[in-house]
Amino acid sequence: MSYARSEPDTEADDGPRVALKILVAGGFGVGKTTLVGAVSEIRPLRTEESLTGASVGVDDIEGVAAKRTTTVAMDFGRITLRDGVAIYLFGTPGQERFWFMWNELSRGALGAVVLADTRRLPASFASIDYFERRGTPFVIAVNCFDDAERYDPPEIRAALDVDPRVPIILCDARRQGSAKEVLVGLIEHALRSASHTRTGAPATR
Repeated sequence: MSYARSEPDTEADDGPRVALKILVAGGFGVGKTTLVGAVSEIRPLRTEESLTGASVGVDDIEGVAAKRTTTVAMDFGRITLRDGVAIYLFGTPGQERFWFMWNELSRGALGAVVLADTRRLPASFASIDYFERRGTPFVIAVNCFDDAERYDPPEIRAALDVDPRVPIILCDARRQGSAKEVLVGLIEHALRSASHTRTGAPATR
């Protein structure tokens, strides 16, 4: 699904004037399903299945041993902002065995949110590498779990070794306001990146 502008025939048209597709990616158990559910104005579509003994030795559940379900295809939600802007959220599956879904889900996306957990930062590397290779604008959203040690964005940037232009945002994926701030931050970053690409100037934060 691409993001595109449509022109309503009348002012009474109540459909979105602009639709934006955003991916929510990251490692297994970092809070992707939670973030989509926190901001979606519709009941989120979830493709979760229970973890079973068959996943032992296949899925890395270190640090998330209490997790009982996993996304096997995608999460889907929608949020409408002011001025007729609708955001369609697609949460990607976190385990390596489902990564084949990413190419289809990323088609036409404005950008991506890469959720990170400071207790398991290496789980974010695959998502970061993927979007860097594709040239897709993305932000790092650090989900501040209650039992996780707190780090400042410069420390997290150094640990993840990401470009200085990539925004790093601390958030609580459970809270609607915090999750919305992440989405707004991504949209602003993506628009800046597109503007600088057109003008040929280096992007700045």
